[in-house]
Amino acid sequence: MNNSSFEPRIVGFLCNWCSYRAADLAGSARLVYAPNVRMIRVMCSGRVSPSLVLKAFSLGADGVLIAGCHPGECHYLEQNYKTMRRVAMLKHTVTGLGIDPLRLRLQWASAAEGPQLAAAIDKMVNQLRELGPLSWPDNWQEPEDYRRAVEQVATEHAEAMEVLR
Repeated sequence: MNNSSFEPRIVGFLCNWCSYRAADLAGSARLVYAPNVRMIRVMCSGRVSPSLVLKAFSLGADGVLIAGCHPGECHYLEQNYKTMRRVAMLKHTVTGLGIDPLRLRLQWASAAEGPQLAAAIDKMVNQLRELGPLSWPDNWQEPEDYRRAVEQVATEHAEAMEVLR
């Protein structure tokens, strides 16, 4: 596929109190930025579970953006510090799964920073265009040995349970 025609699909989890309002400000100010992000409003970036990020990738997202209040300015006190720790852990996890960590971005944006959020979205879209499509679900391959090993574990578990009876 020619990467110049590739348009990445990005799932964005935006904090209700800051980042979502920054996106609203960018739209109200008629700032032009890439329309590639499907924004999901969450009450706080600290509520974005790692499983939601992995689910977005597994369902075909080429990138995931998590945007929240600046550290120390969280509506829910310290939840954005939890987000920082989670994103660091997630970058390590997705790297182990064969996903470039640049596909996951954490962005701080207050309600007044619409232009900065728009610029961050444009930058992420350009990075993902360079990386190309993720196609993670299509690239997943399970070797036949893996399936047999899982079946063997189930058999061994059933045998162990009989011993305990």
